[in-house]
Amino acid sequence: MTDLTDQDTETPRPDGSFAELLEIERLDENTFRGRCHAGAPMRAFGGQVAAQALTAAGRTCGEDRAVHSLHGYFLLPGDPTRPIDYEVERVREGLSYTTRRVTAVQRGAAIFTLSASFKHPEEGDDRHREMPALPGPESLPDAFGLRAEMTGTGGFRDLDVRFVPADAPGVPEAVPGMPQQFVWLRIASPLRPADPLRPGDPLLHVCALTYLSDLTLASTAGLHRQPNFFQRTEPPRLLMASLDHAMWFHRPFRADEWLLFAQRSPSSSDGRGLSLGEFYDRRGRLVASAVQEALIRERR
Repeated sequence: MTDLTDQDTETPRPDGSFAELLEIERLDENTFRGRCHAGAPMRAFGGQVAAQALTAAGRTCGEDRAVHSLHGYFLLPGDPTRPIDYEVERVREGLSYTTRRVTAVQRGAAIFTLSASFKHPEEGDDRHREMPALPGPESLPDAFGLRAEMTGTGGFRDLDVRFVPADAPGVPEAVPGMPQQFVWLRIASPLRPADPLRPGDPLLHVCALTYLSDLTLASTAGLHRQPNFFQRTEPPRLLMASLDHAMWFHRPFRADEWLLFAQRSPSSSDGRGLSLGEFYDRRGRLVASAVQEALIRERR
């Protein structure tokens, strides 16, 4: 699961709607097949692999149960020129919770594993950390557009990503030893399901956010050594690749509406960096959290 911000060149996504990136073909009751574009040269973009694996898990659950957490491990780089089979194991069917385990297989080898938990909605106390009062996305430049101008390459045309400057009003003072960055992001076009029988499918937005969460999170762990991909003008000094990825989904949201991704990294050692992220909607509600550990090495 390689962070996009660690790449030398930007990889254009296929033409078509963003929802097509999450489409998978059902081969049998518990097996699905998909294809993923590159995130690094000849390596499938890990965010898309995770999103398709979560889509496969969700397709084996009732629509009355929403995903609330996922935990994934990246075992081998995926080949973007070959299909990926997603094998779903139905681990548990509880009264309130449902558990699925997914193995992504390519050429007979497991390249990614995912555990996901789904549950019935229920009433309960509602509290969350407040969103920092930062400039809105409308006042910030489109990061993909600027990068395309700088490199002369096309971008992820269905995504809108805007970085909050470190010196912008309202940015919390950085804690020593903890790099941080704040990013507004969304799917640029209205997110519509490929399956017309599932209008307003909340799983689609959760899987889209899983994809988006892999764009910048790992780079946060390397900010003390190099700028992120969008702001870097020199070749990267660090080799970075995700080792694992976890997410928790707290409240309903839409991935085609602006979300603030507040990120920080409390530790980097032993060739590994840990990054924490929180997603807030425009109302200031904390809608999801993410944690990722990434491999960090000097490029030779």
